[in-house]
Amino acid sequence: MRPVTLALPVPKYHQVYLVLREQLHEGRFAQGLPGEIALMREFGVARVTVRKALERLAAERLIERTPGRGTVPLPAPRNGRGARNGGAAGGPLSGLLESLVSMGLTTTVKVVSVETLPCPDAVATVLAIAPGVPVQKAVRVRQTRDGPISHITTHVPKALAPFGRRDLAKQPILVLMEAEGTRIGRATQIIGARLAEAEVARHLDVAVGSALLSVQRLIFDTQDRPVQWLQGLYRPDRYQYQMELSRVGGVDAKVWVSKLPAGVMQ
Repeated sequence: MRPVTLALPVPKYHQVYLVLREQLHEGRFAQGLPGEIALMREFGVARVTVRKALERLAAERLIERTPGRGTVPLPAPRNGRGARNGGAAGGPLSGLLESLVSMGLTTTVKVVSVETLPCPDAVATVLAIAPGVPVQKAVRVRQTRDGPISHITTHVPKALAPFGRRDLAKQPILVLMEAEGTRIGRATQIIGARLAEAEVARHLDVAVGSALLSVQRLIFDTQDRPVQWLQGLYRPDRYQYQMELSRVGGVDAKVWVSKLPAGVMQ
């Protein structure tokens, strides 16, 4: 196991919980989890910290604790549509819109704000439009029954976004854009990490300074024109980014390309 990094701005019990949860999802501990004392030594934490992490795993029905018999993993809960915890995007999806629709089946959206404003200089550079051109800025929080997953901010040229708050609460933006005539083509994406600021932490129900998965995605239409700029922050304990790779070229090439746009959620 990986030792707890005490310097991280995340409670120690939560770090232990995240590591154990990841390992449970990987199928480890088929014969049962180590005892509390063994976990204390592995993570270098107090017994109360280990107990709190195990209590959370038990509350999520990931483990079962029985006095005298130890702690064993439980079968992973599924939502009936094949998605696990609403956060893993994968499967035989063949396009961007199909991925969005699949994620929309198992999640709900809270629209925090929608406004039309002059395009900021930085966003204008990304969208290849003149600064000050009207854009629609939308801020949304996507969640499952387990709680919030992501905090998403999007900018779309206003001419391509004649929809409002009620529409955004019901359907993904790209679906709405296609319904209005925009033909979605390709996307570029950058994945990194950020610490949760106060407002984002409140919406995602995490501590300020918690590590979040950061996604920046630029969507193009079939004419290769930028049509949407997305900035997303995801809880790493509830969201996974997964893709399938296929080798292209000969054995010496060793080039791998993405086969599925998995992990797409807006």
